[in-house]
Amino acid sequence: MADDKKFVPFIPANENMKEFTVRALLIGLVLAVVLGAANAYLGLKAGMTIAATYPAAVIGMAVLRFFKGSILEENFTRTVGSIGESVAAGAIFTLPAFYISGVWSGEEFSSLSSYLTASLILITGGTLGVLFVALLRRVMVEDKELPFPESVAAAEIHKTGQSGAGGSKYLFSAMIAGAVVKIAGDLRLFATEWTTFFKSTPATLASGKSLQGGFLAGGPTISPAYLGVGYIIGPRLSALNFSGSVMAWGLMVPVLLAVLGNSFVESLQINTGLDATSPKAWENAANVVWREIVRIVAIGGMLVAACFTLYRMRNSLGTGLKRSVKDLRRAAQGAGENTERTEKDLKSSLILIGICAAAALTFVITYFIFHTSILVAIVASTVMIVLAFFFAAVSGYLVGIIGSSNNPISGLTLTALVVTALILVACNVDATSGGVAAVLGIAAIVCVAAAVGGEMFQDLKAGHILGGTPWRMQVGDLIGVLISGFVMFGVLIILNQGDINMGIEQGYQGGFGSKNLSAPQAGLMATLSQGIVGGEMTWALIIAGMILGVAFILMGIKSPMLIFVGMYLPFSTVFAIFAGGLIKGILDLYVAHRKYNERQIATVENTGVLLASGMIAGEALMGLVVAIFAMFNIFFSNLLPVEDPSYMIGLVVVAVIGYFFVAVPLKKAGAIKK
Repeated sequence: MADDKKFVPFIPANENMKEFTVRALLIGLVLAVVLGAANAYLGLKAGMTIAATYPAAVIGMAVLRFFKGSILEENFTRTVGSIGESVAAGAIFTLPAFYISGVWSGEEFSSLSSYLTASLILITGGTLGVLFVALLRRVMVEDKELPFPESVAAAEIHKTGQSGAGGSKYLFSAMIAGAVVKIAGDLRLFATEWTTFFKSTPATLASGKSLQGGFLAGGPTISPAYLGVGYIIGPRLSALNFSGSVMAWGLMVPVLLAVLGNSFVESLQINTGLDATSPKAWENAANVVWREIVRIVAIGGMLVAACFTLYRMRNSLGTGLKRSVKDLRRAAQGAGENTERTEKDLKSSLILIGICAAAALTFVITYFIFHTSILVAIVASTVMIVLAFFFAAVSGYLVGIIGSSNNPISGLTLTALVVTALILVACNVDATSGGVAAVLGIAAIVCVAAAVGGEMFQDLKAGHILGGTPWRMQVGDLIGVLISGFVMFGVLIILNQGDINMGIEQGYQGGFGSKNLSAPQAGLMATLSQGIVGGEMTWALIIAGMILGVAFILMGIKSPMLIFVGMYLPFSTVFAIFAGGLIKGILDLYVAHRKYNERQIATVENTGVLLASGMIAGEALMGLVVAIFAMFNIFFSNLLPVEDPSYMIGLVVVAVIGYFFVAVPLKKAGAIKK
């Protein structure tokens, strides 16, 4: 550890500078809520979230510049502002499962008691994440074997901002553009989706059986957020995602429709009034087959894919688990040794009190709210503390290697859910004794703790480079977790109830799990918790998906999870994400052709990410506004007398967005001297 003395932060430890100020805290809290809500919207619709560190850094810098804020205030604001995304990730991966599994009905999900229970779950998990990070911060951030790539990049953004350079205008302009496109689509100035069904001619097999089926075709959803997601993950990953949708709608649905036949289509149209031979009737049947069969197969595949992701990281996970125990011992032994400002964490006594309080709250939730036995409540509290500690530590270790954007939170949560379910089943719980609710509650707490832990380690490493004060950042994150925890479930209620009302208006079954709010991770959690605890798992379809997942692994596919998420999400959603990936691929071709240097390539990447993040945030925030109005049965689609909006106009909008995604980063890079 002798080499550590050579490290000097950007702002030395002996220099006092404004850091934890009211304005920095308030700006950070607003960002935590806004970016968290945007990620909740995106994750429920597309099954993915974006890292909030960079947008929080850029926006915080832009706002604080008006107040002549210091670089440590900017660091503090970014730290608080990015924590909302972690709480949102934990919320969307698990809490909708209470609705999908039937633990909370539609009205119950929106009730005050559910709101308080869910907020308590989120705050408990987030607080645990912060406290465990405070225990392990010093040994993690000072480890030279952990590069923390995104932390270094975030620190560089702040350093560059001191010279007046920044990308806030790109971020804010893209946010406005994303919001405008979203509201224009909801006002029906153009059609946001297009689908049609092509029926095949009847065919007779050698056995004499007659088959008839067809294919559902469509275009991409006109969505700046989906385009932004595809742009960020790039052409290769978006193509993998799209391949899953092509497999679902180009192979599985047509084959199943042909096997099920006309009688199946007719049985679905008894109460609809549709002609069973019409393309619309067959389109409805195709959607039923996808929703009730193909998506279950995809869940089985996601289960294998998540296990495979963790297996591929087995060395890192094993090292992380060993380190977490060792580092906890070292942290306890080293407490109080360093009195420098840049090395002060929260007091160990306060951390211990907080952990005990979290365990007590978990007991209260499982025993008094979910109505389990005392034994189950005690076991659940114990399991929660152990899993939350290990997964928060492992999450931080993985972030140190691959960055927060690639952190497999859903895989860690899935592991926590399965372990918890098996332990509680061993304690004789079942669906009637609060078992499903207890499993989902523990998984949610662990998920938030792991997500917050990873994000905090990333921010604290950036603060370590810049010279921030750890305990101030930790207190700021505790406040951020508290506010985000109370706000985030409200966002879920708004989105869920708004989609339910929208479904009644437009003739589809709304709410979590619908075509507009797919919530794939939460659907997986609901299926597994019901299957293990309640014995309701559709094993034939789940196992078929698992076998398909094994086949993908044997083929050497490195990201099978993306394929199954593509199968689970609506075709138009995945098509839009793929279109965003193609746009990024076009930009990459231009960059390669112009032979840019490293600085220019970095400029292209950073500018593009800011544009994509802005588009996502703009649509997401406007989507929340639309959902709030829908809660009160005010629908934007009824405000203008447009009966047959054109989908071609929507495609023109996509082309314009694509042009700016390519032209703006190239223009900024071209202005840099080689």
